[in-house]
Amino acid sequence: MTKPDEETATASSRTEPSREPARDERRLTRRGWTLLVSGALFLVFVVIGFLVQVPYVAISPGPTYDTLGRDAAGNEVVQVKGHETYQTNGELRMTTVSLNDGINLFTALGLWASGRYALAPREEYYRPGETNEQVKQENIQQLQDSQSNAQVAALRHLGYPVEVLAKEIVSGSPADHVLAPGDKLVTVNGTKVTEAADVAKALTSTKPGQTVQITFQADGQPERTVPITLAKRDDRTQGFMGLTAVDHAIAPFNVNISLQDVGGPSAGLMFTLAIIDRLTPPGKPDNNLAGGRHIAGTGEISETGEVGPIGGISFKVVGARDAGATEFLVPEHNCAEAKSAVPDGLNLIKVSTLDDAITQLQNLKAGRPTAHC
Repeated sequence: MTKPDEETATASSRTEPSREPARDERRLTRRGWTLLVSGALFLVFVVIGFLVQVPYVAISPGPTYDTLGRDAAGNEVVQVKGHETYQTNGELRMTTVSLNDGINLFTALGLWASGRYALAPREEYYRPGETNEQVKQENIQQLQDSQSNAQVAALRHLGYPVEVLAKEIVSGSPADHVLAPGDKLVTVNGTKVTEAADVAKALTSTKPGQTVQITFQADGQPERTVPITLAKRDDRTQGFMGLTAVDHAIAPFNVNISLQDVGGPSAGLMFTLAIIDRLTPPGKPDNNLAGGRHIAGTGEISETGEVGPIGGISFKVVGARDAGATEFLVPEHNCAEAKSAVPDGLNLIKVSTLDDAITQLQNLKAGRPTAHC
């Protein structure tokens, strides 16, 4: 009678312990939960890092181009048709900045960590809602204006006459249907027009509703003097005529600048120097401005030869030195920034006008001291 009871007890002791460990194995430990949550968060971070763009742009030294040389397609950067050009020696190298937009978090961190890039808020380079294509078109327009200014400044320096033309006429303005783009401006409100800035100066003391006399000449026609009643515009107190003017050099030859995939106004100074160098015969002071040296530089140029400040010069001096330049022409107002980033072996030369830049290059060629930042 005792055996069955023993067998029952034995069976019970055999099967009961096997149930509890099975329930423990199905339960996730605290360490397991920690690893699972951490892995999920890491995966989310990776996805965000690769897919989400940051509101920053990455800036770095861009390519440089010798304005006395040829572009990537083998074409001369400065092309002159109808006039002899002369041999040059050395380089007059323009500099650029590369701007990387649409970058994700990981790319931004990687570029920043490389030490060759800097990150800047996108809003400093793009207006709200502005697309990359719109910025590209603006840069192209700025480059074209820079090239036009360079041609006028160079030819003015070389002694060619300059006239002032109507560039754009605002639709519905007082000048509309009176003048046309390309008309030569002679006088405005009794002021003789010798450069484009004279037009705005002539209207400085006028008021809306005032009638002024303007003398102009259409292509192939005699001069005409007509009255124009000035309008009101909210962004100014003086009278509004509705035209923009541009200087135009009169020369019996054509100058073109061939350079692709570059935008902005900062190459103006180097374009101007290259035009002067190519058009100046041996024996003249302005011939062979580089003097065999590798010279780089930057600066916006006006039609009258003023050199204006530009952006990104701390990257441009690095790009110039990487390209082998030993001297760098710096707009006067950029000197402090350029000095803070200048690499070893690069001499900074301060300039404020085209004549100043030419004088400094002549001093360099002759072994005389130059103006330093």
